[in-house]
Amino acid sequence: MQYTGTILVVDDEQVALHNLQHTLLKLGHDVVTAHSGNDALTLLKKSRFDVVLTDLRMEKVDGMQVLQTCRALHPDAEVIMITGYASTDSVVEAMRHGAFYYIAKPFRLEDVRKVVGEAMEKVKLRHENMQLRQQVEAFQDQPRIITHNPQMQQILALSQQIAPTDCNVLITGASGTGKELFARYVHQHSRRRDGPYIAVNCGAFSKELLVNELFGHVKEAFTGALSTKKGLIEAASDGTLFLDEITEMSSEMQVKLLRVLQEKEVLRLGATEPVKTNIRVIAATNRDLNAALAEGQLRQDLYYRLNVVTLRIPPLAQRRDDIPLLVNYFLRKYSHEMGKTVDHISPQAMLRLQQYAFPGNVRELENIVARGTALSGSRCIEVTHLPEELQAQGNTVEDLSPKVLSTLEQHEKAYILWILEQVNGNQSLAAQTLGINRSSLWRKLKSYQQDKSS
Repeated sequence: MQYTGTILVVDDEQVALHNLQHTLLKLGHDVVTAHSGNDALTLLKKSRFDVVLTDLRMEKVDGMQVLQTCRALHPDAEVIMITGYASTDSVVEAMRHGAFYYIAKPFRLEDVRKVVGEAMEKVKLRHENMQLRQQVEAFQDQPRIITHNPQMQQILALSQQIAPTDCNVLITGASGTGKELFARYVHQHSRRRDGPYIAVNCGAFSKELLVNELFGHVKEAFTGALSTKKGLIEAASDGTLFLDEITEMSSEMQVKLLRVLQEKEVLRLGATEPVKTNIRVIAATNRDLNAALAEGQLRQDLYYRLNVVTLRIPPLAQRRDDIPLLVNYFLRKYSHEMGKTVDHISPQAMLRLQQYAFPGNVRELENIVARGTALSGSRCIEVTHLPEELQAQGNTVEDLSPKVLSTLEQHEKAYILWILEQVNGNQSLAAQTLGINRSSLWRKLKSYQQDKSS
């Protein structure tokens, strides 16, 4: 089926204009006509067209001017030139200015249908590529929270619930648990998703620099201030400001931030008039909140303003059932980035990861998988590709089964059933984690059932 679109037909000959309009309407296109080049320019300034068919020789405003105007206003449109005065020079000139094709009068309507169809196909492909690129970019920008853990699922559900409400959020959790990932998730699911998302690590700046970064300054506010600078609070207006490690912010700065939240305005350094701002603040800390409040590292008044909803992200050691899922995700990610074909991890290596304490949490797991992917010379990450501290843990397959000598087949069965339990019975995910296809897994599980019934 031919792709249909909107076509502008320009010709000062009434008969030719009518024939072209009739032919293109029968093909299902929306057709707009212009009786002169001047009328065409007016229409091009008001509307967008997929294809433009224009006569070359017209009084006052000719087809070349229509072509140039169309290319300037609508660079994605395709322009087909029609003339009774075909010459090599005019063909070259039209093509040089971006014409799609050139048809000489007297033309056959079948030729017109063919050329318009080809132009429309090019327009269609361009639109599809643009949509695909936008979808890919949108997908890449979307924060990915990989979990099967019930506790994490509850936090995810709470994040979805509060995202559209515009309330401030406080996120707690150890370093590497994914606090900023949840901040981005809340932003992407909020009504501010099309606004800016600006992240600031409060521990990365001195007190003086942080004031300047967040609040900005006016020209000559201090030595070296050669121009006015908008602060990040102001830049985040209509969007989300993520303040990581909020307890590293000085008490004086916390007072300034509290005023911003209360008054919804920011005062640049050296300025006398505040600027209105509309931000949502998501703050995070890896500190224990009670200790931070008791020690004065977080002001109570700011805490109450920020702590409308708290998301407490558990460490990876408390959600070990997510490890196979995360390993599988990071394997795909880094195999693609590194141009490798590593697609699974050995049972022994997976068991070492399952029993590791992960002081660096998900961030550490990601680094381990990235390292293993880089070191592996095959499709599999082995124990030898893990960091030394994990290699030194020893073989732990026996921990999954009775402390007696057993066959390799028994070890395999114990490991497969254990992986299946870790992914909540998801056979597709279990097969991916094990590095086998689903039909092979199904046959093994069926044999286990037969062994049990015999």
